Amino acid sequence: MTVKVEGIIPVMLTPFTAQGGIDWQGYRALIEWYLANGAQALFAVCQSSEMQYLSIDERVSLARFTAETVKGRVPVVASGHVSASLAEQKRELGAMVDTGVDGLVLVTNRLAPEGGTDGVFRDNLAVLLDHLPSDMTLGLYECPAPFRRLLSDDELRYCADTGRFSLLKDVSCDLATVTRRVALTEGTPLAINNANAAIAWPALQAGASGFCGVFNNIHPDLYRWLADHGHEHPEFAEELAVFLVLAAQTEPMGYPKLAKRYHQRIGTIQSDHCRAIDFDIAERYWGVEPVLDRILQGTTLYRDKVAALKPLA
Repeated sequence: MTVKVEGIIPVMLTPFTAQGGIDWQGYRALIEWYLANGAQALFAVCQSSEMQYLSIDERVSLARFTAETVKGRVPVVASGHVSASLAEQKRELGAMVDTGVDGLVLVTNRLAPEGGTDGVFRDNLAVLLDHLPSDMTLGLYECPAPFRRLLSDDELRYCADTGRFSLLKDVSCDLATVTRRVALTEGTPLAINNANAAIAWPALQAGASGFCGVFNNIHPDLYRWLADHGHEHPEFAEELAVFLVLAAQTEPMGYPKLAKRYHQRIGTIQSDHCRAIDFDIAERYWGVEPVLDRILQGTTLYRDKVAALKPLA
């Protein structure tokens, strides 16, 4: 049976020690922070986890640790789908099957080369579907690295019709595309979960199943409020959406190290060590620390505003 994976889904960070190994104590604290702040599922071993910089043993260990720590409180999905050859993809995805995660997420740019046709995509997907257990819930991720490969409408409907896919992390960053995809997958287990903060609120209104953007690493509870209660307070929802969009525009200032610096500030993790970003973000992006000050200030402000809202009778 396909596990339902929807709602506010953080793309999980991987905390490292100052020496560069995985900080398991910090990772446990981060998991609990996500759950306490509105996460309805967790996406481990993804690009935000720096999966391209992790060994296969590290990817498997992260997936297993996440599932064992969460203990069924919310669904856990994981990817780690980074290799170019199908043989290696079978090995890395096969290794994830027994970690206890609720689903495996396939990366669309691994299923066909840049410029590859629908036929190549389907042929490669068929190989992996035959290799993976038929009862394993699957997802799709239009990961932008090493290149963004958006699914065609035919590819999306093909995946939906298999009945094996529960989630598309949509990286189209286009409201019309999200709306069309919601309609295309209606009546199937495959739900469309938008990853772009700029359209997060209108995408939810258009039927997207949730939000899976990188700023779920900063204030997932505010996105959760928007999804659960935005329709009850439309004017405030628009105001909050503006703040969330503007805050998310800092992503190019060294994410995911940016998010790790944020979690250092609030005491979740001890180090901002990052394999994907090997420079000091404060040196390269001179205004990043004052920007983080304002994001913290704005997050507290809007949490207080949410708490002060009176429930509708």
